[in-house]
Amino acid sequence: MSSRWIYPGRVTILRVFWLLRLPQLFCTCVAFSLVVDMGIWRGAIGNWAMSFWCVCFTMTLIISTVELYRRRSYFPFFWHNISVTFACYAALICLSASIIYSITHVQFLPDGPYRDRAIAAMAFSCIASVLYVIEVTGMRAWYNLKEIFFYEHTTRALLKVLETFVAVVIFALLCNFSLYLQEPALEWCVAVYSICFFLAAVVLLLGLAEWEYTPPRLFSIFQLVLTLLSVLLYISALVLWPLYQFSEEFGGLPQRFMDESCVDGLSYYMCAWDQCLAVAVLTAINLLVYVADLGYWARQVSGGTENVSRAPDSGQSHPVTSLSEDIL
Repeated sequence: MSSRWIYPGRVTILRVFWLLRLPQLFCTCVAFSLVVDMGIWRGAIGNWAMSFWCVCFTMTLIISTVELYRRRSYFPFFWHNISVTFACYAALICLSASIIYSITHVQFLPDGPYRDRAIAAMAFSCIASVLYVIEVTGMRAWYNLKEIFFYEHTTRALLKVLETFVAVVIFALLCNFSLYLQEPALEWCVAVYSICFFLAAVVLLLGLAEWEYTPPRLFSIFQLVLTLLSVLLYISALVLWPLYQFSEEFGGLPQRFMDESCVDGLSYYMCAWDQCLAVAVLTAINLLVYVADLGYWARQVSGGTENVSRAPDSGQSHPVTSLSEDIL
């Protein structure tokens, strides 16, 4: 059965809209409104969080409109894979916005209405994250698509989502160009993050387009080579970034108090030293994700790919086991 041309009925779409999409829109809109009303008290991190909530609200609204007005056939990829992919990112975005905003800004706010608004915004952001997680896990059952292959329900897809998401958070931290400009080693690290993000995004799009099925063995080798390249690049970044940021030998600052931007007790933004530390930690986390991805594809190539899922024919249905051997 073709995965590109199977859509749920209108009753199911309306049920998902009222139970999930509308609460998602409400939570992201309220979180955005609470923080935007804080004025200068929201801080630079508040602006960053608002942009994330705004993206989630806008994309949820677009997806809801497309489904309600039945315009899914206008999209080249399997529509439900697109919506589930967005829900994965939105869950991570809302959760990370809540955690980062609370750690880097809210805890420094004095007791009062602004602090209460920030806490309420984080609560709504967490609720939105839970709603997006429910959408990811329940899409197959609610839309009665038990025989349809969901790329985002596989290990390889979730690893790519994590890789690209962590890279996006790193890019947000690197908006402070003074962290790496004028230093070739640090500029190389930024190039590494960009190259690896681009490669992971391309692979993710190929998976959503269901190009991974032809031919399966070549695609597995292609994935293995790209992931190995990304691992090697991230190892170089993990060595160079802390070395040039925290070693006095290379002009870095080993202690936080040595950074003048970290002196102020009430931080409306992450100081440069904190940003460098966050980038170093996220680099290590993403390297671990890439290593897990490398292990997965090494196993696929070494064990043979005769059992790797193949694309469904346009007019026939196939059992679930033949389509999703690594579905979580």
